[in-house]
Amino acid sequence: MKRSNVFNLTLTAVFLAMNIVLSSFGVPVPGGHLYLNDVVICLAAILLNPLEAFIVGGVGAFIGDMLFYPAPMFVSLVTHGLQAVVISWISHNALKDKPVLSSLIGVSLGVLINVVGYSMGRAFIYSTIEYAILKFPFQILQAVVGAVFGMLLCWKFGMHTLYEKKK
Repeated sequence: MKRSNVFNLTLTAVFLAMNIVLSSFGVPVPGGHLYLNDVVICLAAILLNPLEAFIVGGVGAFIGDMLFYPAPMFVSLVTHGLQAVVISWISHNALKDKPVLSSLIGVSLGVLINVVGYSMGRAFIYSTIEYAILKFPFQILQAVVGAVFGMLLCWKFGMHTLYEKKK
């Protein structure tokens, strides 16, 4: 039996809302803030198809930035959108007999996309490479935390199993 379109639409909307909320505040760390919306982006991208993942990742981050900190909103749209599409596509198409490994490959590439995209975006928006370099360690931390917790929620804490039961 095929999964309900209403179910996928609802889940996409819930993940989108969670992304917006989690991009509105950060956990203070020395020298900056750690935003937890990357966890939602990685989890949603593993579970959902690439279009739904783009909506959650790219559009959700865009709206969150537009509401709370608009300067990087287009960087977020492109970076998180591409990150989510790549994670989703790899999770669903590579190594079909090893879904955890394919998700790991996807989120690893997603970390790379996230770090490179935001570093280049910051250098462009703020017209200084020094600012991008200064924020580089925080971007790596945020991307890795999002990937690790997204994978844990999906595979260790059973979100993938719950999602698959809705088929």
